[in-house]
Amino acid sequence: MKKLIVILHNIRSTYNVGAILRTCDCLGIDEVVFSGYTPFIDKGLPYEREKLKKQIHKTALGAEETLKWHRAEDIFTEIEAQKTKGLKIVALEQGENSLNLADGQDFIEDMALVLGEEVHGVPNDILEKCDYLLEIPMCGTKESFNVSVATGIALFALRKNELSGSRKFLRTQI
Repeated sequence: MKKLIVILHNIRSTYNVGAILRTCDCLGIDEVVFSGYTPFIDKGLPYEREKLKKQIHKTALGAEETLKWHRAEDIFTEIEAQKTKGLKIVALEQGENSLNLADGQDFIEDMALVLGEEVHGVPNDILEKCDYLLEIPMCGTKESFNVSVATGIALFALRKNELSGSRKFLRTQI
């Protein structure tokens, strides 16, 4: 499998963080990076960390304990570090030159997928550091999905070829 990491930058909701972590676990993401003010259990006083842990666990269902992760104090330093490791930096964001995930391209390179804040998305200064943008086409009147839903769609599209024919059963079949 290609290396695929997810960078959560300024995600506000602990429930979105938890849902994204669960999706990352399900799709075999190599690592999750927390950036900006994205909440996680690594900051704050003990009672604050316990509150965050409980909220994130509600949607992560334990994925917060099984995934490899770290916090990046500076997203630009993190982006450069990932580029040095040979990863393409890709943002999930609508833009003039973004690639449509529905077009069926095969993404074979190692990559870091940057996800941005729920309302405003990925800031322009970060987009400028990206190798390219990925976009999910919209058919209705809304311009975007919830960040955790968009993450699931994008990660599945990026992993789909690697998942074909390799289904693992975690439960006993009925």
